Amino acid sequence: MPLPHRTSTTLADGREIHFYDDVAGPERKVVDTRVLPPVESGAELRWDPTTEEWVVMAAHRRSRSAHTAAPCPLCPSTDGSATEIPTGDYDVAVFENRYPALRGADSGQRHEGTSLTLPAGGRCEVMVFGSEHDTSLAQLSEQRVRTVIEAWADRTTALNALPDVEQVVCFENRGSEIGATLAHPHGQIYAYPFMPSRFERMQRASRHAHARGTGCVFCSVLATELTAGHRVVARSPHWTAFVPHAARWPYEVHLYANRHVPDLAALTAEERADLAAAYRSLLRRFETVAEAPLPYMALWIQAPARGERTHSHLHAQIFSDRATPLKPKRLAAGELGAGTFISEVEPEQAAAALRAADTWTPATPVPDQPTTAA
Repeated sequence: MPLPHRTSTTLADGREIHFYDDVAGPERKVVDTRVLPPVESGAELRWDPTTEEWVVMAAHRRSRSAHTAAPCPLCPSTDGSATEIPTGDYDVAVFENRYPALRGADSGQRHEGTSLTLPAGGRCEVMVFGSEHDTSLAQLSEQRVRTVIEAWADRTTALNALPDVEQVVCFENRGSEIGATLAHPHGQIYAYPFMPSRFERMQRASRHAHARGTGCVFCSVLATELTAGHRVVARSPHWTAFVPHAARWPYEVHLYANRHVPDLAALTAEERADLAAAYRSLLRRFETVAEAPLPYMALWIQAPARGERTHSHLHAQIFSDRATPLKPKRLAAGELGAGTFISEVEPEQAAAALRAADTWTPATPVPDQPTTAA
């Protein structure tokens, strides 16, 4: 399937917006009638020398739209209401965030002893999954999920090409209980000017595995889960979903590409089509595994924009902070402060519950083993 029909233009303040249509149609009319001031961020990166991590300072984001904002800024514009989406019904829209955590002015470096401050380069984009307000990505059609995947891949390629970008992360926060500020189904794409520390640790683990001569650590994990079997949630010709052996969250699923592939842009047409069915099924399991839909966070782990891309293995992580809608897991001092999670849910039990929550029947036979990287 080729890339969905894309229309690209700018909003009233100069921010880019891109529309991806499920099927090609007439040229989309996009006119932003608002009068908007230029986007001002002032975000900074501050270095913590005790953990060797960057922290993003973005105080301006306190003024962004709240969950109860009316009218919804992600619904289509009408004659009486101009929103961030300057058109009628649409399929998928991606635009630069008006309150970006990453888009600082070039104010140079500042040093104060061990303290280092840099402008927060990079880019933040909002991806809206459709014009319908009262729904979720899991409830949209498989074709729409495929369009979302194509848009993710297209934006990954575009953002990786920017000179100040090191890592592109596509993610979704679903549910106000878990921090989503808007109810309209949407996700975000962050193009970081550095590699986030957790991704950096994954790269380090992969380098160590290659140095030991055991090949890709992610391929090894996938093979281990397939052999064990009891934590596997579902499989298809190109994807495997499982609850990790060392799951941190009450419900946590990792979705691995069966083939060793660095990012979404590198997937074949068959892998993307299969992913649409697989990903949609997993999200539906989070909606049906408990007596009410569980809020969740989801993100894609992709190769960095440059350097050591062969050590990365594309996969998604989807997790909820609660085992039931009314019982959230509260992170304690040892977890937030020391960084060591304590899980109170057996991964094997969570996997069994998720297997029973929905069905995922692949259209073609499932291979015995994934394609691994040496």
